[in-house]
Amino acid sequence: MPIPDFVLRLREKVGTDLLWLPGVSGVVLDDDGRVLLGRRSDNGRWAVPSGILEPGEEPAIALVREVLEETGVHAEVVALTSVSSGDPIRYPNGDRAQYLDVGFLCRAVGGEAHVADDESTEVGWFDPDALPETITEASVQWLQRARAWQHGQQAGIDPQPWFAR
Repeated sequence: MPIPDFVLRLREKVGTDLLWLPGVSGVVLDDDGRVLLGRRSDNGRWAVPSGILEPGEEPAIALVREVLEETGVHAEVVALTSVSSGDPIRYPNGDRAQYLDVGFLCRAVGGEAHVADDESTEVGWFDPDALPETITEASVQWLQRARAWQHGQQAGIDPQPWFAR
């Protein structure tokens, strides 16, 4: 997976030290309620579309960009569903990072799901109750948070995003 240029420039200065990076992830649903997933080329696991924000980029705009770049699907953001911080990660090259992730619920508004870049080996739509066994734990959490938001909305409750406490 390509490392953004701004991260490469930071790495020239800080080496493998821990970087705090903003990220976005999205649960994209089609009109049949199926969720869009891609099988990641780096670990072979299924995941919701996600990515790192470019400097100055708005989170919702970044997610719409990432969904299109990774899957060929045009998406529209419906709601902010979560804000959380993951655990620090050490990559095989020694780089360390920790992500502040902003999660969204989206709906597909066009395009055809297909592998659109080198970040995925497969892309497809899945029933939320029949997800692949090899889905990432983080994707399961984002899906649970998006579904909780939807259930609140359907119950007539003003749903609020999930924030780590």
